Amino acid sequence: MADTTTTDVEVDHDPDGGKVTRQQWKWTILAGMASYLDAGSIVALGAGLALFKAEFGLGSGAVGALAAIGPNALGCALGAFIGGRLGDKLGRKKIYQWDLLLYAVGILLIAFSVNPVMLFVGTFIVGVTVGADVPTSLALVGELSPAKARGKLLGFSQVAWNFGPVIVLLLALVLAPLGLLGIRIVFLHLCLVALVTWGLRRGMSESVRWKSASAAVKETGHRVSDLFRGANLKALLWTATIYVFWNLAAGTSGIFTPYMVKTLGGGSQAVSVGLACAGFAIGIIATVVIFMPHYDKTHGLRKVFWGVGSVMQIVAYGMFIVLPFTVPVIILNVVLFAIGAALAGEAVYKIFSQELFPTMLRGTAQGYTFGVARMFLGIWSFFVPVLATQGFSVVGGLLALFLLISGVVGFFFMPHTVGKSLEHIEAERAAG
Repeated sequence: MADTTTTDVEVDHDPDGGKVTRQQWKWTILAGMASYLDAGSIVALGAGLALFKAEFGLGSGAVGALAAIGPNALGCALGAFIGGRLGDKLGRKKIYQWDLLLYAVGILLIAFSVNPVMLFVGTFIVGVTVGADVPTSLALVGELSPAKARGKLLGFSQVAWNFGPVIVLLLALVLAPLGLLGIRIVFLHLCLVALVTWGLRRGMSESVRWKSASAAVKETGHRVSDLFRGANLKALLWTATIYVFWNLAAGTSGIFTPYMVKTLGGGSQAVSVGLACAGFAIGIIATVVIFMPHYDKTHGLRKVFWGVGSVMQIVAYGMFIVLPFTVPVIILNVVLFAIGAALAGEAVYKIFSQELFPTMLRGTAQGYTFGVARMFLGIWSFFVPVLATQGFSVVGGLLALFLLISGVVGFFFMPHTVGKSLEHIEAERAAG
């Protein structure tokens, strides 16, 4: 049962209001570090791909396999499937706290790798642990957020997602003259952040909403099969569709942009890292200035954000069909995609993944959709380096198509949940 500590009372304060307490901000930041470590590890690997390739003599197929088994794809998918479900069964805290220690082990293996085996094993461990952490941490943020500030707090987790790559890429840029040693130092920074976050999370309490729902389930029973019928199934298909197709583009951008800029002659290692860093920095600004202050206001505004953001992202990659892969065109791509993704990207998926599912299925549902998205990205990652050797027009065209599918489905089937408590939304959806 839920304890009655002051912390728990603060976290559950004014569930239908828009005021955010200091405790809620603190816990959101700590939970959001999952997104920092997720994106940071993805981009650190992306920044170092060309260097690891040269150091260990990896072919294009091996580069694709490395990207596929890590935090960007299959390893993360496996972790999300397992971690999301365990987070519903055992509680958010047990998962999001302890997996960071395993994450640190994986990061150390990458940082000190002296052969491909260490590199691949470390990358897989990092992928699994990140996958387990993200759905449980986001469920916690959703459950502690006031109804009229849920978009603001979950949007902040996306700031953390962008902030991780900014720090990683700035470090990589500064350390670029050191070559592979610089990338190893970047990974050591992620290990340090994980251990500090683990220490700070030890003071966090379990989600009040999860404890209440867990106690009720002991009396009424609970089945995972409930996720695959009625309103839950519709929500699962909708969130999976918008995220799977959006993530194919975002994942390609995150892990392969530095690699492709350097490999296809768009610029040096420093130029490639600098361009990628600029994109994430623009994403932070757009999220803080546009998304967070306004996303909880009206359903109509949510749809406007999604529509505008989707068009910007489609143009960002569609233009590669007719324009060359040069630095000016890449800069335009970076700006359009960064702003568009802030309005119609992962933050929206995160919000609806908390709003559309019952508490005891929330982590499971997001684990499934997050995992499926990373799984498809893993399969896609095998082919990106090979396709890119023929130029970027084919890759750009396919990514534009993926973004079009995500944009259309997201816009025309977006549920109306603005300003409603999680309990209110659950009751509405249960009633049909």
